[in-house]
Amino acid sequence: MLIKRKLAVLAMAGISAQALAAVERIEIKERTAFAPGVSYGEAGAYEKIRGIAYFALDPKAPANAAIVDLKLAPRDARGRVLFSSEFVLLRPAGGQPSSLIYDVNNRGGIAMLGQINGRSPANNDPTTVADAGDGFLMRHGFSMLFSAWTWDVAPPAPGARPLVFAPPVAKGVRGRVQNEFTVNAPVDVATYAGMRGLTYEPATPNDPRAQLTMRARPGDKRRPVPRSSWHFVAPEQAGGPGRVQLDDGFKPDTIYELTYVAKDPYVTGAGLAGIRDLLAYFRDQPFEGAPVPKSVLMFGISQSGRVIGRMLHDGLNVDESGQLVFSGAYLHVPGAGGSAGFNSRFVQPTRHPSMLEEHDYPADAFPFTTAPSRDPVSGQTASYLDHARDKQGKLPKLLISNTSTEFWNRGASLIATTPDGMQDVAPADNVRIYGFMGAQHYVGRSRTRAPFTACVSTSDHYLPMRALVLALDDWTSKGKQPPASAYPQLADRTLTTVADYRATFPKGLGLTPPEQNLREPRLDFGKKFGKQGIADKVPPKLGDEYETRVPVPDADGNDKGGVRLVEVQAPLGTHTGWNLRAPETGFAWATSRFDGSFVPFARTEAERAASGDPRPSLEARYPTRDDFIATVRAAAERQIAAGLLLPEDMDRTLSGNTGLYDRIMQHDPADKGCAYLFAAP
Repeated sequence: MLIKRKLAVLAMAGISAQALAAVERIEIKERTAFAPGVSYGEAGAYEKIRGIAYFALDPKAPANAAIVDLKLAPRDARGRVLFSSEFVLLRPAGGQPSSLIYDVNNRGGIAMLGQINGRSPANNDPTTVADAGDGFLMRHGFSMLFSAWTWDVAPPAPGARPLVFAPPVAKGVRGRVQNEFTVNAPVDVATYAGMRGLTYEPATPNDPRAQLTMRARPGDKRRPVPRSSWHFVAPEQAGGPGRVQLDDGFKPDTIYELTYVAKDPYVTGAGLAGIRDLLAYFRDQPFEGAPVPKSVLMFGISQSGRVIGRMLHDGLNVDESGQLVFSGAYLHVPGAGGSAGFNSRFVQPTRHPSMLEEHDYPADAFPFTTAPSRDPVSGQTASYLDHARDKQGKLPKLLISNTSTEFWNRGASLIATTPDGMQDVAPADNVRIYGFMGAQHYVGRSRTRAPFTACVSTSDHYLPMRALVLALDDWTSKGKQPPASAYPQLADRTLTTVADYRATFPKGLGLTPPEQNLREPRLDFGKKFGKQGIADKVPPKLGDEYETRVPVPDADGNDKGGVRLVEVQAPLGTHTGWNLRAPETGFAWATSRFDGSFVPFARTEAERAASGDPRPSLEARYPTRDDFIATVRAAAERQIAAGLLLPEDMDRTLSGNTGLYDRIMQHDPADKGCAYLFAAP
């Protein structure tokens, strides 16, 4: 039964006026059965509630002091900054107690269901049993909450329902904005916004003082493009990002940067405060017939994981009453952690650095570690949890996982080393860190090499993620310790320099390791940036680079240390965390932002000898198919014993690895395509 109504769900008696100051009311727009007729084990049937949360922030409250430009936003008669956010709640329909897990949406899209349940909901609107994937989170009884927090999301495809935030605006404020972009093929017109995003447009249409520059590599000197040879172009669709046209056309192998004066910056940090206050609301109050959650957790992937990192960095995980709004969080593939970005003037959350681009964007800065470490350049000692404690001194429990790709493209080593890359820094007691070795940013599914030089990695790190979600819930609600941290370290010689990696990586595979990994510079945006989030220098002045390290390869080229995925314990080939760009796309020296590589072993010793492959063949490793299956089963059992794989996922592990074995054995190695690596859709 579908119920549409507008209902103000007011705070219950007994909740303090201070707690009420953030979420004033909830308006329910839709309440309906989710996957009608389906029951998810002991959790039973599920329902979906879609609504709008209305917020009121006091700019004078100490808990809001970190929100950049909040004091410049319009206020109501009581001096409060008002805004709202759409939310979606999936929960057991029976009203039983459950743990609430908040998924920080990624560029407006629900992310958790795709990676944990195996299926992203159609049109970003979970409705049907298909939208639940295999129902993992439902079968384990979680309530799932999603809400809007960012504004820079490009207009959606017809029918899609992204969660997009309309933040307060600091009216009348002006400042310089930079937009870096590249093209993969020659074009006359290019969009200059971030990935699938929006940017601030010029305060003056077709700004005659705007500057366009070009350079070959991030550290090269910028070369100005004459203003007479280019001009701004209207968005391709209404509300979309602006574009720019160059007389001679834009070309690959070139980094372009467009700077101009913009106006009216969004108070983007209000989106993080909205997450904080929505979680505080659900933490404290029974909602529409259900009791308060047993535990409140957060989950974030990539950009969304860095959002959690920024909330912790700024103390926006603690509400106006001084309480933690979540007891635990899982940050997946945040790279260096996201201790900058998301809360400064003219910030564009969609942007982030890769080895190729955006090195001038404020996305990563000291401190990176969860325990105190010292920056030898600035002399500062700090951790990014320094402001994350509640009034009793408690910290939330955190799980942080990165794949091999983040060590190459997102500075992942910095979360557990000093900024000079010379010493390990153990995580704080409330933190566990995991490195999924041989995995790439997301589970690969590309059936072509283009736009890279190698087939993408085939490893599946979503399975240990499922185990870690349950481990976080048990850690916060039952006090059960999660799996021990497992990540590459200097002390055990599983973390090294790129030069050492290149010297150690086996030759004869058809893969040439990259020249470098991401090494971000220290950025000087001016004296106001550190404490006020206001950049006086755009582009910033570049300082010394942070020293980042990469995992050590074994004799097969698979990374050592960390979580040894089943695919690495029972290997069918070499999985790397990097994949070079195809020369025709430009920047052949650079790596893909998100993708690793996979090169299977030769099927037989005769094939291995003929190709000059130094790695033992499949025939030598696994004399029979049954031998391979037994090796996979033993590896999976070790992972189960370590708490990094669930018994319920044993069959999926066996079938996935055995299917790949069969396809490799049936594949003609003369065929350089990649489609055979993945089962038919």
